[in-house]
Amino acid sequence: MDKLLALNTLLEVADAGGFAKAAQRLGVATSSVTRLMDALEEAVGTALLTRTPRRVSLTDAGAAYVERISKVLDELADADESILDSGADPAGSLRVTVPSSYNRIVLAPHFVAFLNEYPRVALDVVVADRFLDLALERIDVAVRIGLPSENPNLVAKPLAENPRFVVASPEYVERAGMPLMPADLEERECLRITYGGSYRARQVWTFSRGDDVEKVNVRGRLISNNLDMLLEGVLAGHGIALLPDWLVNEHLAAGRLIRCFGDRSVTPLGGQAVVYAAYLPNRRQSTKVRALLQFLEARIGCNRGDAMQ
Repeated sequence: MDKLLALNTLLEVADAGGFAKAAQRLGVATSSVTRLMDALEEAVGTALLTRTPRRVSLTDAGAAYVERISKVLDELADADESILDSGADPAGSLRVTVPSSYNRIVLAPHFVAFLNEYPRVALDVVVADRFLDLALERIDVAVRIGLPSENPNLVAKPLAENPRFVVASPEYVERAGMPLMPADLEERECLRITYGGSYRARQVWTFSRGDDVEKVNVRGRLISNNLDMLLEGVLAGHGIALLPDWLVNEHLAAGRLIRCFGDRSVTPLGGQAVVYAAYLPNRRQSTKVRALLQFLEARIGCNRGDAMQ
C-alpha cells in the first residue's frame, strides 16, 4: 500500500462523504478507493470510516486521525512548495485574498493577465470583505484597503493610492440641496462603511484643504461592510456617501452621481487609506509572491512604498 496515497485518499473520502464521489474527484475507479481504505484501516488496526448505503462518514477514531494527518500533509505540501518556489521562475500555488468590490472592478482582469504571464503559477483567489488570518487560512498575499498594518507579524507594501470622493445622486441633490460646507453633512443622510466590524451611530469624516482641516460627525440609517451596497444606496438617491474613486468614477462621468466638495480631500476616521499587500515574513523570499507584488504594482500601483525586503 502507498501510505501517502492512502492518506490523501482518506481526506478526499472524508470531504466527499462517499467512495464514489471521492473516486470521481480523484479520477480513479470506486473499487480502487474502497480497497485502499480497507488496506489503510487494516494497517492502523481500527475502523476509520462508517459505511452506510447513502453515506460514508468518519468514526471518532477516523476524525482524530484525519485532524492529525491533515497537519502533517499540509506541512509536507508546504515543504514541496518551498522547493518549487525557490527557483528563479515563479511556480506553484499562490493563495490570495482580496476585497470583493475592488476585485470585481480593478483586480480580476489583472489576475487573468498574471496567469498568462506566469504559466507555472496557479492562483487561488479568496474573495472576502474581512481581514483573514493569513497563517490560519494559509494565505500567501492579502490585498487590503485601509491604513497599512502595523502588525509586527506582517509585512505591508503599499500598492496604490485610494482617494475617496463625497458623492450624491442628482435626484438627492435636487431634493435635499447641494451641501456647501462640510458641516452641512451633520444634517444629511450619510451612508457609511463599517470599520473594524463594529456599528457606530456616528462617524467622523475629515476634510482637508491646505492647512485647513475640518472634522464632521456624520450619521445615517444605512451602514454596511460592503461598498457595492453603499453605492446602490447612493445611486437610488438615499443619501450621501464617501466612496473610493475607482468605484464611482464611471458614475461621475455618466452623470449618475455628483461629486461634492471637489476642492477638498476627504478621509474617514482621519486616516488616508491606501491599497496595500500584506504577507507573512516567511514569504519574503518567495519568488511567486515577489512576482505578484511587482506585477500588481506595475498594473495598479502608485510607484511608492518599499521594495520587498
